Amino acid sequence: MNMKLRLIVMNFLQFAVWGAYLTSMGAFLANVGLAQYIGLFYASQGFVSIFMPAVIGILADRWIPAQKMLGLCHFLAAVFMAAAAYFGSLPEVSFKAIYTCYLLSVAFYMPTLGVSNSVAYTSLHKVNLDPVTAFPPIRIWGTIGFICTMLVSNFTGFQNTFAQWYLSAGLGLLLAVYSFTLPECPVAKAGEKKSLAEAMGLKAFALFKDKKMAIFFIFSILLGSCLQITNGYANPFIHSYNSLQGLAGSWGASNANALISLSQVSETFCILLIPFFLKRFGIKKVMLISMFAWVLRFGLFGLGNPVSFGGITLLVLSMIVYGVAFDFFNVSGSLFVEKETDESIRSSAQGLFILMTNGVGATIGMLGAQKVIDRFVNAPTNAFIEANGPLAQGALYPAEVSQAIASGWANSWFVFAAYALVIAIAFAFIFKYKHNPQEN
Repeated sequence: MNMKLRLIVMNFLQFAVWGAYLTSMGAFLANVGLAQYIGLFYASQGFVSIFMPAVIGILADRWIPAQKMLGLCHFLAAVFMAAAAYFGSLPEVSFKAIYTCYLLSVAFYMPTLGVSNSVAYTSLHKVNLDPVTAFPPIRIWGTIGFICTMLVSNFTGFQNTFAQWYLSAGLGLLLAVYSFTLPECPVAKAGEKKSLAEAMGLKAFALFKDKKMAIFFIFSILLGSCLQITNGYANPFIHSYNSLQGLAGSWGASNANALISLSQVSETFCILLIPFFLKRFGIKKVMLISMFAWVLRFGLFGLGNPVSFGGITLLVLSMIVYGVAFDFFNVSGSLFVEKETDESIRSSAQGLFILMTNGVGATIGMLGAQKVIDRFVNAPTNAFIEANGPLAQGALYPAEVSQAIASGWANSWFVFAAYALVIAIAFAFIFKYKHNPQEN
């Protein structure tokens, strides 16, 4: 099989596994009475990203070829995900059982994001292809895979049940088998082995001595806090309208994942805009554009709804804005690190950037977002349940409670928008950087 095609299949499955549940897991958790734990489930991805990629990376560097490590990790992740789905299917749902299995699953899945890149780069070099030019068109198929399984979960109804985890597990097992057919990736020679400190990017912490880099990494944590919020709460927000009196039954409320998939479509196209924007405006302005895009992302959610034409239009605009918010920050930030760090610690610096954003930032952000949602959304819901018992299947909340829940969601999104706005304004004044168009 053509090498590019083989890697396209790998990338498609790599992100299809994630797309099966990442944007819809919150709706399932809310349906089984675990809404108060949504933040914890999503924060777990950030928590394990702090250390597991480094541990798995060292194993792949020293003892187990990367393609075999990729297959082993996907196999274990799939087994634990299937176990989580099984416990989620029981009449009495156990938080401890589901969460333990889910945590173990993502602990083995998150490292595969980096390992799959290593497999791709090594495989491209084997056929004399430059990864810089050959990999991006291959990687786009990962986003396409993510979108495809989002839509499968949406139109099969899996987005509201434990079946989304079974879908993810099945695709994970398929990729686990497929990984062992990929080209052999050599382990590092003795002199090339990385220490644990190097693999985790700890040597790059010396960059905090540089004021400019310290400010940059601090803002990476602050903005990284926004990265998973809509993944965790967009679907529960949209789907919740099916339980609100006078608002239930709309196409939008019943097809949350279909709406959210527009965010990934936008992300695909916005990647292509980054070179032009970096050349024209420079890294600081591009990152500021990203930050203000996060303000719009959250603000439009607060103003929109999945019921009326105008409300859906605002949600669609939020989905379009997402590509700018996500890509402009992640890609431009990575390029800034590449440009501003010495070659001897450049890889460690990139690892530190990921650690700050997807590890520390995402973990703090989701735990904080859970507090906000609990205050504005879950409080009126829980008050009703305590007084009247759980809402029956297909029943609707009374008008007063429905209004409180809808207003609670809007207030939550406005809080997140205000947070992003404060970060953007602070970044504009605190971070000093002069753009030279001739350098990009």
